[in-house]
Amino acid sequence: MTENSKTIVVAICGASGSVYGVRLVAALLRQRVQVQVILSHAGAHVLSHEMGYDPQSRFQDFLAGYGADTNALKKIKEFSQEDIAAPAASGSFCHDGMVVAPCSMKTLAAVAAGYADNLINRACDVSLKENRTLIMVPRETPLGMIHLENMTRLARAGAVILPAIPSFYSFPDTLEALVDTVVARILDHLGVVHNLAKRWGD
Repeated sequence: MTENSKTIVVAICGASGSVYGVRLVAALLRQRVQVQVILSHAGAHVLSHEMGYDPQSRFQDFLAGYGADTNALKKIKEFSQEDIAAPAASGSFCHDGMVVAPCSMKTLAAVAAGYADNLINRACDVSLKENRTLIMVPRETPLGMIHLENMTRLARAGAVILPAIPSFYSFPDTLEALVDTVVARILDHLGVVHNLAKRWGD
């Protein structure tokens, strides 16, 4: 497989559905994409609860146990929400897209209000002001008016609102395959080639 020159920033927040962020990072690594991962404190707790992540370990080590290729793992750079001097906090750092998966309603509200109090919110703010692809993957139900208004505000600002709503027409037979129907759409919007899920008509 040829080297991919893309760099993608992936933030994992404290909403349920950590598997979306994990499957996305794993899929990007398979395509040899450079990945910068930002894990919020709440995201680490949810990842621990839902997938057995050890908050004291590196996300990179967790992915290794999850079956990610050892060489591909070298493509990951990890940051905490306090790393405000990380590359993604600056508009001078060029990347090919940022994804917040899963995206909590707290993060959604902060970004919609321009409240850049941590690295995730700041990196989202920078992506918007620099007109770079920003994909928010909210995982909440039902959606209240405040949630919907925040999503509308972000969509108007240029973000892609891509809810974690799996599709079923490809008859996914595992949890991972079901999750990948969402991950596949994220990759499409990032311009990353993949074969994760069947396309309608195939």
